[in-house]
Amino acid sequence: MTKLLGSTILLAATTVAFGAAAQTRVAPIEIYTTTQSYDPIRYESAYIIADAWRDLGLEVEVRPMEFSTLLDRFYTEQDFDATVLGWSGRTDRLDPQFFLGTLDSRQADPGANNPGGYANADYDALFDAQSGEFNIEARRDIVHEMQDLYKGDAPMAVLFHRDEVVGYNHTTFTNLNAMAGEGLYSEWVPMEAQPLGERATLRIGGPQEPDNLNPLASTSVWGWKWMRMYYDRLVRLSPDVEPVPWAAASVDAVDEVTIDVTLREGMNFHDGKPVTADDVAFTFNYYMGSDYSYFNAYLAPLESIEVTGDLSVRFNLTEPSAPFATITLSQIPILPKHLWEGIENPEELTPEQIPTVGSGPFVYERYDRGEYMSLRANDAHFYKENIGVDGVEFVIYADAEGVFTGLQTGQIDMTAWRMEPGQIPLAEGNENITVVSVPDFGYFHITYNTRREPFDDRAARRALTMAMDRERMVNVLLDGRGEVGGSVVAPVNAYWHNPFVERFEYDMAAARAELEAAGYSWDSDGRLQR
Repeated sequence: MTKLLGSTILLAATTVAFGAAAQTRVAPIEIYTTTQSYDPIRYESAYIIADAWRDLGLEVEVRPMEFSTLLDRFYTEQDFDATVLGWSGRTDRLDPQFFLGTLDSRQADPGANNPGGYANADYDALFDAQSGEFNIEARRDIVHEMQDLYKGDAPMAVLFHRDEVVGYNHTTFTNLNAMAGEGLYSEWVPMEAQPLGERATLRIGGPQEPDNLNPLASTSVWGWKWMRMYYDRLVRLSPDVEPVPWAAASVDAVDEVTIDVTLREGMNFHDGKPVTADDVAFTFNYYMGSDYSYFNAYLAPLESIEVTGDLSVRFNLTEPSAPFATITLSQIPILPKHLWEGIENPEELTPEQIPTVGSGPFVYERYDRGEYMSLRANDAHFYKENIGVDGVEFVIYADAEGVFTGLQTGQIDMTAWRMEPGQIPLAEGNENITVVSVPDFGYFHITYNTRREPFDDRAARRALTMAMDRERMVNVLLDGRGEVGGSVVAPVNAYWHNPFVERFEYDMAAARAELEAAGYSWDSDGRLQR
């Protein structure tokens, strides 16, 4: 009897009976984010969210992490409650395919782009429908419907779209043109920049290095921004975001599910071996047969690829895919078959084992982790006559302050990283620096792990989304240089953006009402119970 009474007392400490039901305290929550030195904006945003969630009666801890470690925890391990991160607005992502795919349940495997595990069969069906719709207005209608559908479920929250404010030294190089979403650090700037003095090596500075340089393992934009300068793709997206045949001499749609590609003549890999149709077919088959999930959304429509000549291939699709010819063909790097075909588990390669041979306009030279990377111009490339630099160097700094100091002192020519609000007026006052600001169609987000309590509950996700002051993040942390998030498709991407989705304004009373309506309550200590 004493033992039973003790158990009853212990139970009463954590639950309150309501008729036949019992309520248990919601488990403590951890919010993962970047370190303060790496990105003070994301760091402070996590604490703003945590404070509001504590007011709702939750026990919350913020866990800052080094960026590469954070990516592994988020993508590869999917071991998190909620994570504050960002999706970069690369040019290929102006087409809504990528951002919509981050909520596709078929991309919820480890390493793929839906780490939160959101699953909605209606959403997945719409994703397939828009992928196969070639009428652009009809496709837009479906894309708008998808944004409206997922917003009600609140599997994640777009915190804000942050303006890309970057700078370059206009006394050392000219013709550095910023691209929407990418700022100055795009693949075109090194191909277009022109030196103004004797030094022709373009020096770029940033606080973030690649997660790795394995094209079958990298899940970071920082890895791909570097690799896409020494790998060619069949198509490149121009500075005006128009698809341009690149390694392909021509891309021809035979019908809605058949695409023929003919390669340029005379292309070679950096080790002197010719680029052939066999390399292209091998590359796509290799990606499809690997455990690497980063490109799954782009490769999903591809059934097979066949070699039809020494320099020609045919892509056979399982279904029509509106973005395949422009987006998929512009993202998959052409790998040399003779270097990769003997590698059975490419994702397990050590840094020393990774082949770094491409056919692109720059040649890989060196990577000193945490310090420095370098490329040299490829004198044998078909685009060489248009390139004015003799190479590219990337200086890796410990934090954003180091990058800014490097720009001010002339150690670097341009920033790969946006300036912090307090640095912008200082840069504008420097007579050698040009400051450029472009809107971002990427976004910073908090993603919930919908496999875990309380994020497995739609009502809880909705309430927690109401309990975050995103206006404060934009007005205070960004000094107004950005916009509160509404959808995974940014307002600046006006054609595809749905402006009428549910907004989830900051409203603590509404958040409490949402929880109460779903049966939540608060115990005598003010802790939220489920």
